[in-house]
Amino acid sequence: MSAHHADHSKGLLLTAIGGLALTVDIPLIKLANGDVWSILFLRASSTLLAAIVIWLVWRAVARNAPPLVPGRAGLAVAALYSITSVCFMAAVFHTSTANLVFIVAFSTVFATALSWIFLKERPKPPTLAAMAVMIVAIGIIVQDGLSSGGWFGDLLALGAALSIAAAIVISRASGRDMGFTPLVAVVIPLLIGGAVVAQNGLNVEAPFWIVLDGLVIIPVAFFLLATGPKYISGPEVAMFYLLETVLAPIWVWLIFSETPTSQSLLGGLILISALLAHSLWQLHQGRKRRATLALRHAP
Repeated sequence: MSAHHADHSKGLLLTAIGGLALTVDIPLIKLANGDVWSILFLRASSTLLAAIVIWLVWRAVARNAPPLVPGRAGLAVAALYSITSVCFMAAVFHTSTANLVFIVAFSTVFATALSWIFLKERPKPPTLAAMAVMIVAIGIIVQDGLSSGGWFGDLLALGAALSIAAAIVISRASGRDMGFTPLVAVVIPLLIGGAVVAQNGLNVEAPFWIVLDGLVIIPVAFFLLATGPKYISGPEVAMFYLLETVLAPIWVWLIFSETPTSQSLLGGLILISALLAHSLWQLHQGRKRRATLALRHAP
């Protein structure tokens, strides 16, 4: 296997594990049962603590720890992940879990469009077709939010999707290791949540769940997902965020009996079908490329 293919496989594995870990984020937020600012403060402070401890141990043991914020690109990525964190957390409390994760899945479209514009990574016709179908699906979901009064939460989810996509594309363009950047980016949400908590007090019934989320789940998920663009393309990384799209509503339905509306499910089904078809097409194309390379290098 060539070095390029080995790196690509490594990137796929890392982002797959990160995406799977991310699927339990929303259930843990809901299990904590608190107000948005208290949970934002606890989650951000736990994540920052975990990031700093891991980074210090890494530096002490291996001496090759990546920088917390690598240069100007790192600052831009940190700012975007801060926006993502605030938008995502607020959206949890203003729209349904299904709407939130379905709309955040739109980050794939944003990442593809931004990669096309800024990195000149022109998408192929099947990708453009999948994007068109996804736009229709998101329109159905957002229309449901407008009719049910959850439009504000849906807009917050769109903001999170756009900021995630921008962070992925900047990471990809820089080629720098951004593994720790989204973790230390929680400083801004921490300060915002802390300011509100200082005035109104901490209101979380089961803080254990949100501390577990911040100390373990978020560091693992975002470190791996932020490392992915070093090895694979932005649209590929964005697709692994879609594991949350499929699994988070299932966990929430099993634990809290939160059932999505029929319109939300219809839009989600269309979106997931488009993404699945596109992923299968990408897999087929990858196999064809590998077969062609093997023939060229055959003795």
